[in-house]
Amino acid sequence: MFRAAVVAISVGMLLTGAGKAAGQNSGYQVVSVANGGIIKGTVRWSGPEPHLGGFPITKDPQICDPDSHKTRDLERLVIGPQGGVANTVVFIKNISSGKAFDLPPSRRSLDQHLCRYEPHILLVPEHAALQMKSSDATLHTIHMEGAATYNLPFPFQNQTVTRDMNTAGLVNLKCNGGHVWMNAEMFVAPHPYYAVTDESGAFQLTDVPPGDYEIVAWHEGWQVLGRQATFDVLTEKRVERPIFSDPRTWEKSVNVGGNATAVVNFVISAK
Repeated sequence: MFRAAVVAISVGMLLTGAGKAAGQNSGYQVVSVANGGIIKGTVRWSGPEPHLGGFPITKDPQICDPDSHKTRDLERLVIGPQGGVANTVVFIKNISSGKAFDLPPSRRSLDQHLCRYEPHILLVPEHAALQMKSSDATLHTIHMEGAATYNLPFPFQNQTVTRDMNTAGLVNLKCNGGHVWMNAEMFVAPHPYYAVTDESGAFQLTDVPPGDYEIVAWHEGWQVLGRQATFDVLTEKRVERPIFSDPRTWEKSVNVGGNATAVVNFVISAK
């Protein structure tokens, strides 16, 4: 928990600026954007792809593993056919004003389906609500650590629960109900200039005020460093949860002209 908290604090400083105290409003101002530009590009993988084995499904296989695969992909590194890296969060660092929030609704709603979190990467505006439900006929929990700290049970199917996300930063999600492979990450965003890459590695930020910016590409990290002993809060049995490597970030500078498109491409690797 200590390591997760340290990571959340450091990423939160990256998001909002080192001078922002926890819980303080980010100060982003919505203004009319004249002659806004576009920042677009890709995040691509370079070099050999790491071998990432599946994690054993050890609970509720009739619900979590109806096709009897026995293991589950932890979804920590998704590389498309052309080398694009999905689930990378790309955002403008330290922008103080611009367009109104328009983050995609699909990233602000979480489902627990077949004992996995959908979507794997969430984007919720600061002070907005995250909607959560479970499609599974088993008891899940959503345990959050970082910029938000909740531990929410979901004993009933398709019952929606909402919680406001009032502090910008990174939030780690996991299940304390014994489904130890379930994991997801959420950014509580202090401004709307965030995007998540698709399977081709593509992203796009629109209506960007003309100017000079630092663009950050953030990836949750893909290595499994080991397993941590914990307890299923429902059965009180000992279980083992995967321990993940820290997130990784890359930064680039870009100039955005009025009514112009700037291209920023990232290349990442296991090095």
